[in-house]
Amino acid sequence: MANIILLVVCLLAGMILRRTGRFPDSTPAVLNGFVIHLSLPAAALLFIHSLQLNSAMIFTPLMAWLLFGAAWLFFHLAGRLFSLPQRTVGALVLVGGLGNTSFVGLPMIEAYYGRDWLGVGILADQLGSFMVLATLGILAATLYSSGSASPREMTRKVFSFPPFQALLLALLLRPFTFPNWTTTVLHKLVETITPLALASVGFQLRFTSLRGLRRSLSLGLGYKLLVGPLLIALLYLGLIGLRGAVMQVTIFEAAMAPMITAGIIAIDHDLDPPLVTMMLGIGIPLSFATLPVWAQLLRGF
Repeated sequence: MANIILLVVCLLAGMILRRTGRFPDSTPAVLNGFVIHLSLPAAALLFIHSLQLNSAMIFTPLMAWLLFGAAWLFFHLAGRLFSLPQRTVGALVLVGGLGNTSFVGLPMIEAYYGRDWLGVGILADQLGSFMVLATLGILAATLYSSGSASPREMTRKVFSFPPFQALLLALLLRPFTFPNWTTTVLHKLVETITPLALASVGFQLRFTSLRGLRRSLSLGLGYKLLVGPLLIALLYLGLIGLRGAVMQVTIFEAAMAPMITAGIIAIDHDLDPPLVTMMLGIGIPLSFATLPVWAQLLRGF
């Protein structure tokens, strides 16, 4: 409950800071820069380095890759059908295709399934959502922001993305034990992601712009909160026939609100920032109503 309250407080704090004029207009760029260059690399170093890998749980991180791939196809077709601008499609692919499997996902797993299943959430987040963001997410952001990009340029973008660099470093350092002080410092940096990212979203949130965004917003949140997790459920529970608490938690993670850090990357690439902030600002509170429904529907599987 404390984590959920933190989400709401930080979102409201950003909105209040903008309305009172206490912080300059450049505040979101500064906050986002801190998250991308310090907080997210710290998360990669901390969690990837110590993550226990198990081949039997491959379907959990695979969920994020399937969800993003299906989102890319879904929004590409929707963009053609509704004649959406390229940057809007890119925003939908990033923010609609990636879920908040950590800052919303982990507290929700603990609330509905118990602390013992948090490891499934970390697996879905670190080898799933985070790695998708650091690879395919950056490729999508580059492609939709520039209109075209050479393989060399996209490769450069991925390998110059600080969290991806930290991810590679974390994998290389897995055989070595981190000193206690290193772990403490990394933990402190990771703790800054939620307050800074949500304050940035709140600072940019303007509900007056909702009118021109209704169709795109409905498409994005409709896929993220309903269509996407339903596709994963049909595949895992229906076609493949997987069962058990691990699969329940995995599909529950698929139903999470849009990923805050994916929104930061989208805004950093100028992919329809008003739509991105609305998807985060509305999607996160809305998920507090949709997730209990998913938890109830998944019981018995």
